Amino acid sequence: MAKPICSTGLRWLWLAVVVLALDLGSKLWVMDHFMLGESLPLIPFFNLTYAHNPGAAFSFLADKGGWQRWFFAAIALAICVVLLVLMYRASAKQRLNNIAFAMIIGGALGNLFDRMVHGFVIDFIDFYVNDWHYPIFNLADSFICVGAVLVVLEGFISSPDKAAKSKG
Repeated sequence: MAKPICSTGLRWLWLAVVVLALDLGSKLWVMDHFMLGESLPLIPFFNLTYAHNPGAAFSFLADKGGWQRWFFAAIALAICVVLLVLMYRASAKQRLNNIAFAMIIGGALGNLFDRMVHGFVIDFIDFYVNDWHYPIFNLADSFICVGAVLVVLEGFISSPDKAAKSKG
């Protein structure tokens, strides 16, 4: 018998929708207000810089002729499916993991949308120190990274449920 959605981790999918909306909205704003390569200094170590990334994080495989678009799209879809299954199997009370999974799903779908619609990912967040620039990224990348950190942190946090299972 299927569990009611409200009792599963899928209850947290609203957060994935918020992440997706923030990501796509920010990218749309950048595309509407910047020319490709244009940079706007905001503070001494942070610019908004409009860039296209046909690869993955840090432009990994960006120069490989196009096959990577489909490869990264397939990876994003697979990750989303796995996380959705994990959320369905989890209790809605497992907040940290469900929040993390929702953030990763929202970010993955944001970058997947870019790959499918544009053929590349829109990036615009540019941190730097002197002449060294961290690879330009976007909100989706940020949410994916924060979600991944939350998953790792959750592994270190002891809950009463975990303590009871380890004693049993």
